Amino acid sequence: NTQFSIKLLQQTTSQQPIFSTRAHVFQIDPSTKKNWVPTSKHAVTVSYFYDSTRTVYRIISLDGSKAIINSTITPNMSFTKTSHKFGQWADSRANTVYGLGFSSEAHLSKFADKFAEFKEAARLAKERSQEKMELTSTPSQESATGELQSPVTPESINGTDERVTPDAAFNTEINAVLFPHSSTSISKHWEAELATLKGNNAKLTAALLESTANVKQWKQQLAAYQDEAERLHKRVTELECVSGQTAGVKTQKTELNQTIEELEAELKAREEELENLKQEVEEASQLQTQKDSLAQKLQETELRSAELESQLLDLEQRLENSQLESESFRRSLRSLLELLDGKIFELSELRDSLAKLMESDSS
Repeated sequence: NTQFSIKLLQQTTSQQPIFSTRAHVFQIDPSTKKNWVPTSKHAVTVSYFYDSTRTVYRIISLDGSKAIINSTITPNMSFTKTSHKFGQWADSRANTVYGLGFSSEAHLSKFADKFAEFKEAARLAKERSQEKMELTSTPSQESATGELQSPVTPESINGTDERVTPDAAFNTEINAVLFPHSSTSISKHWEAELATLKGNNAKLTAALLESTANVKQWKQQLAAYQDEAERLHKRVTELECVSGQTAGVKTQKTELNQTIEELEAELKAREEELENLKQEVEEASQLQTQKDSLAQKLQETELRSAELESQLLDLEQRLENSQLESESFRRSLRSLLELLDGKIFELSELRDSLAKLMESDSS
């Protein structure tokens, strides 16, 4: 997969994209076939490429050196807008569904228009290739029966031999007579193929020359490395001769190394202990801060409690005074009622006397 991504990266860097945009890339979850799984952490470049060697259009997107989209557009594909900023298409060859999230509806519409355009171009290219196959199949059958077509040699394939044999020339004339409309397209097709093969041959030749120069350079480096190895081997032999005299020094060195290792281990332990003490001091400081904060809150609570108690006592005193006033008011009312009852009784007696007096006068 890594080698395929690297190869795809080399192909895309060597070609210019037809159209590019930026979007968030998703793929359908293969297990549920419902949920979207993001294949890029951020928006990446999504480009249309035209593969001239295969006459196909591709959608390619790379996240660093990883290929997250490599989809070949076919005439039966369709790009669907599922929202204002999201679209998707199914790729049966990759056995997945790709989804793209755009920053705006305009970017989505532009990508969809390009998809439809290149889909139509892929359909036309497929029809042209089928026509070429049909046109080339009939002459090849006739040449097979009449033995008019010359065999294809390796020289003619790699583009190093441009000579035309008499059989090939005769075959070309026959094709021109029998198929006047197709001979031009066939010759153009093979001329394009020949030009492509020549270009590839030139690239391979340049690569071969470069590799030859690299081999020479590597041979020089190898010779230098061999000389250095011989010099080091001689130095090792000299040191081995001296090693007998330095046995005591090696013993002391070993002891010193052991002492240094012990001191380093002890120093490391002290550093760890110091680090632990620092953490404990920081924790104690935090606890002291929390304690001070709690003490201040407790003092404030106590002050508030004292204020509430004072207010409670004041309210109780007010309530008691109010109760006393209410009792005094009740007594006053009771005395007034008794006095009123006496007056009413006196008035009733006076009324009865006046009534009797009036009755006696009338008689």
